[in-house]
Amino acid sequence: MRPAWAPDTGRSTISGGYTEQMAVTPDRSVETSRDAGSVTFGVTAAPLDVQAVAGLVARDSDGAVATFVGLVRDHNAGRAVRWLDYEAFVPLALKAFEQIGGEAAEKWPDTRLAIHHRTGRVEIGEASVAIAAASPHRAHAFAACRYAIERVKQIAPIWKHEHFEGGEVWIEGATADPADDTARTAALERACT
Repeated sequence: MRPAWAPDTGRSTISGGYTEQMAVTPDRSVETSRDAGSVTFGVTAAPLDVQAVAGLVARDSDGAVATFVGLVRDHNAGRAVRWLDYEAFVPLALKAFEQIGGEAAEKWPDTRLAIHHRTGRVEIGEASVAIAAASPHRAHAFAACRYAIERVKQIAPIWKHEHFEGGEVWIEGATADPADDTARTAALERACT
């Protein structure tokens, strides 16, 4: 079953997750990206180029570039996974990425962040998400990168449709209200431990 929106609540009828009511982008296969100062975000059906994502944030003054690459694995919950399909509410996903970038900039002001996520069919071993954080200091780059993936999972309206031997299932997407300080604190704790 595909995620659906409860009227006037902004909540997914499947996950209970928070989102905003916005017009759907007609062609979700087209790459969309935004650059907010030194923070770059993208949602695309094209394969992700991790080196290119890292290159968006790396500068000569940096001492570290930390990357996170989420890959499609061949198993989940005791099942043999064949492939994943990702769907995104692109305008709101980009808005969530921008919010994550702003939150990271507040905590680690010397760090630049890029977040790119796939949509469509993603095969076993392919990257579904690529995050890069660059900073003069490795601790900030690592922490910002970890924080970003935790927040993407919490607030980005991106859904995973898992196809496995014998069936398929939608995996719950974002469930936290982007303004929920408790969720943000949990992500920060995970990033800094």
